[in-house]
Amino acid sequence: MPSTYLFFRYISYFLNAVDEHSLQAPFVYQLYTSVIKADKRYYAFDKIEKYRTELLHDDRELMITDLGAGSRVSNSKVRKISSISRSGLSNRKFSRLLFRLIDHMKSEHVLELGTSLGINTLYMANAGKQVSVTTFEGCTETAEVAKGLFEKAEATNISLVQGNIDNNLVKYLNSHTNIDLVYFDANHRYQPTISYFKLCLPYINEKSIFIFDDIHWSKEMNKAWEEIKLHPMVTLSIDLFDAGIVFFRKELSKEHYVLTF
Repeated sequence: MPSTYLFFRYISYFLNAVDEHSLQAPFVYQLYTSVIKADKRYYAFDKIEKYRTELLHDDRELMITDLGAGSRVSNSKVRKISSISRSGLSNRKFSRLLFRLIDHMKSEHVLELGTSLGINTLYMANAGKQVSVTTFEGCTETAEVAKGLFEKAEATNISLVQGNIDNNLVKYLNSHTNIDLVYFDANHRYQPTISYFKLCLPYINEKSIFIFDDIHWSKEMNKAWEEIKLHPMVTLSIDLFDAGIVFFRKELSKEHYVLTF
């Protein structure tokens, strides 16, 4: 059972996580205190949270096309938007972290693998005037809800690519040369996660960031995370339990941190 596995993974995380008092590396200390732990409110947050509230009360039913590892809550092919919102959307704390990371790093070219209903997409798209977000979603009806949300929010810096990510990501990458940030939140299984990771690697730069959602969701995802941490191009990895973050800065010595979030 994934829930049982997740519980024991959290216990391990809880026992090993540290805060700023244990951090000596200047880059990691500043990142933790100014971005990860920071709780500064920005003008866009309230507006986006109103959209989240609307989704939580939206009882329209969607036919779900699931190309990933499925849901922990329901395997039904027909689900209400309100149900998807309650179980599938990131909490606001994590959504705001995505915003702060992009704002802090001044990321421009952002990819999101797994749009869902689009709340995290909006957070990332609002993190700076320089930001352009391309988001990929496999489920047609979910993608349509997200498109409607982006139009309502007048988020003209978001491009949504609907269809199988396995095919669409390759096509996208073949026509682009640079990625500043990738948020991996699509197929929570070992092989697809590693495949997407390796596909995106040739397009990174010194300031690129990869964020992997649900790294402890299952044994498969934990295996993928452990492999990603050890990749020779990864110089810094951070485990926040909800997600893992990796950096590729050559000036950093290879280190791994488990941080309280």
